[in-house]
Amino acid sequence: MGSSNNTQTYTHIGPVEKRRRGSKMERDIKKQQVKRMKRYQMEMVSLEMLIEENHIYRRFVEVFDFSRIENRLKRLEKGVGRTGYGMERLFKCLLYQFMEDLSDRQMEEALKSNVACKWFCGFGLSEKTPDYSLFCHIRRKIGTKELSELFGIMKEQMMEKWYMSEVFTFVDSSHLITKANMWRERDKAIKAKYDKLNNEVLPKVARDKDARIVCKGKGKYWYGFKKHVSCDMQSGLINKVVVTGANVNDAKALKHICPSGGAVFGDKGYCTAPARKTAAINNVHLAAIRTNNMKTKNKEQDKWYSKLRSPYERVFSKCNKHARYIGIAKNQFAEFIWAIGYNLRILATLPPRQMPTIRV
Repeated sequence: MGSSNNTQTYTHIGPVEKRRRGSKMERDIKKQQVKRMKRYQMEMVSLEMLIEENHIYRRFVEVFDFSRIENRLKRLEKGVGRTGYGMERLFKCLLYQFMEDLSDRQMEEALKSNVACKWFCGFGLSEKTPDYSLFCHIRRKIGTKELSELFGIMKEQMMEKWYMSEVFTFVDSSHLITKANMWRERDKAIKAKYDKLNNEVLPKVARDKDARIVCKGKGKYWYGFKKHVSCDMQSGLINKVVVTGANVNDAKALKHICPSGGAVFGDKGYCTAPARKTAAINNVHLAAIRTNNMKTKNKEQDKWYSKLRSPYERVFSKCNKHARYIGIAKNQFAEFIWAIGYNLRILATLPPRQMPTIRV
């Protein structure tokens, strides 16, 4: 009968090894304590210290005097129901939201975690920030009409500082697509026994009553709106921006964005009779590229016009090509505040201007 081996072996640990193991454990404990101290350490800092001196949002505050619009915004606080934040700070929140292309929920998170966002909007490090539902309420409270006045105040400031003039103006338009397909509208039109789905039938079956269908080129149909923009060719700043239905052509929309003097440079969409009539009423020289079938076409002149216009096409390279909201009014609001943010970004890169001297 075999016997089982029940013997156990013990390793003798000397005093040197005990000290070595003990010191290692102490070092590990100290490292963990240091990590905790770094995580929960208290230090006297200000929000101003956390923003770099050359941060672009510092430049925004320098180039635009927000106190000029503060009084107009304070008048809107009556009846808001949430006056603790102040309309000026909430307006800056909307401005930051559209400059960074954020949704309402993303804007709420940015106010909580982004230090630069807190500083620009005027909130403290530990101060409570607005909930996402407030931004929609503030957009309705400000409204498109009031925002157009604020955009005009900003334009006046830029003209006072000689950043903007209406001597040479670039005009163009871009599409704002509402939907990629229209199967639901088509089904409603069939159910209502309409023969065609066109711009006359659309308001009766579509959710967005202001959006329209348009064809650009050969078979390039799209549904939504058009954004018409006039841009100052001295600095690249946006003078005017207007949203219309997609079926409004550029020549007819020129009356909304045409300056009151100087020269206007446009593409082939502005060479027709409505554009010429608008230019004559506003005492403007229309420098539009002519179509190939026009007898007065000058290829060398049109080539020169194209060369002058090309640097200002970047206005549309930075903007969203999709409609953010339903209806012309809400999308006009979005384009106004986007234009303000775009102008701030351009101003941040421009050197200070001086009043031109006139020699007698």
